[in-house]
Amino acid sequence: MLRIDVLTLFPRMLDGFLAESILGKALDRGLLQVGVHDMRAWTTDKHRAADDRPFGGGAGMVMKPEPAFAAIEALQTPGCRRIYLTPDGTPFTSEMARGYARESHLIFLSGHYEGIDQRIRDSVIDQEVSVGDYVLTNGTVAAAVVIDALSRFIPGVLGEENSLTHESFTGSVLDFPQYTRPAEFRGMSVPEVLLSGNHAEIEKWRQARALEKTRSVRPDLLQ
Repeated sequence: MLRIDVLTLFPRMLDGFLAESILGKALDRGLLQVGVHDMRAWTTDKHRAADDRPFGGGAGMVMKPEPAFAAIEALQTPGCRRIYLTPDGTPFTSEMARGYARESHLIFLSGHYEGIDQRIRDSVIDQEVSVGDYVLTNGTVAAAVVIDALSRFIPGVLGEENSLTHESFTGSVLDFPQYTRPAEFRGMSVPEVLLSGNHAEIEKWRQARALEKTRSVRPDLLQ
């Protein structure tokens, strides 16, 4: 079973996320384990300060090394993967999610403020990951994104295992359009081929529409 530990200054941000939908059911069934930890638990001063002003000046605050080192060293296990969520990290992909799902233990460090002390990144982090070219208020939301994505690759988490084979970013093209009942709504009809019962033609139509969308929206994937 995969064990995940999340280090954050805002542990309650993950309460609802971990309790709902597919992920909540996976945790209830013991398919994975997620522990959420307040980094202030590893502070040593009376104010429980986890941040300080940056050397050299500048706006904002920087997360201090002492709590991060203490927390990671207390939680890490042999062979675990320690990941820092940051906008300047390696772009997160579906293949990375698949790889994380095969690990036995992941530790996610969620940044905040203007980032974290570089010594944390240099010494107790194995990989730096970005969920997109934008800045969030803190890395806890990014950790939630990665956890949700990787959980789908854990056997038993999804109700239909083949749902992984027909969705965006599991291959080199985007997803095809989906329709459900009613067959006609406000003058808009479901494509006839989907009502035909001809599975070979349906699959051909889906592949063509997926390729068409990829060329339009993400041509870089076809390269």
